[in-house]
Amino acid sequence: MIRPGPMKVRRTKARWADTMIGRLAMREEGTLWNAYYAMPDTMRDAIYLGGIQMRFVLDKERKAMFMDMMKDAVADIIEEQTGVRPVWPHGEQPAPEHERTKE
Repeated sequence: MIRPGPMKVRRTKARWADTMIGRLAMREEGTLWNAYYAMPDTMRDAIYLGGIQMRFVLDKERKAMFMDMMKDAVADIIEEQTGVRPVWPHGEQPAPEHERTKE
């Protein structure tokens, strides 16, 4: 599983500046690659955003397009709640060890 990394909101509102408010978690589940909005260190109560067949994201460009769409979806949710659009300052990061798919 890959995740784009934790989000932080821009410095446009002081009370939200540099606050980690969640992450986009990408999980391979069967034949699907699913996207969730989750809190920084847990998948508990994660919000399902969408999924795509794994065969469609084997191409790096398509994979990036899907991830960008899911990042936008998460950013929309956060902006609706806080009035501030989050940024992704750390890029993609591996999932925490306890969340990785066991083979």
